Amino acid sequence: MRTDYLLRQELKCVLAALTPPNQLVIEVMLRTGLRVSDVLRLRTSALEARMWITEGKTRKRRQIGLGEALKARLEAQAGEVWVFEGRKDPAKHRTRQAVWHDVKRAAKAFRIPANIGTHSVRKTYAVEMMERYGDIERVRRALNHDRMETTVIYALADHLVKKRGRGR
Repeated sequence: MRTDYLLRQELKCVLAALTPPNQLVIEVMLRTGLRVSDVLRLRTSALEARMWITEGKTRKRRQIGLGEALKARLEAQAGEVWVFEGRKDPAKHRTRQAVWHDVKRAAKAFRIPANIGTHSVRKTYAVEMMERYGDIERVRRALNHDRMETTVIYALADHLVKKRGRGR
């Protein structure tokens, strides 16, 4: 099942209802366009304002920019090994399922009708980048997609949502 794009107001509501660590995970996703699993694999020792990561799904390397303020917030809550430690076992990172459950809980609390999940944040990143730059190729590169068709689905999600009647 595919997840839907989050409208700005829905995103604000979901962010407000998340636990602080999961809220920070989502903020990193919104800043970088990374998948939730890649954010959760960030190591405390490797944390920099600008850094290279290898994406788990594609094995592609890419540079991301967190900025100093977000980096400081991540460091303040980071564990010894993982930026996002597991709740039960600090030797492991937080699971993507734990973040997904929290996002689902927050969406349900606000009665958001769309199918929202962590991947919705990546779609939101694509739409906002498309609105900001108007360059689909730039969005494709930022998401590290091989196929333009995939990027178009992400970047035009806002248009489709408005067409279906869930507009701003």
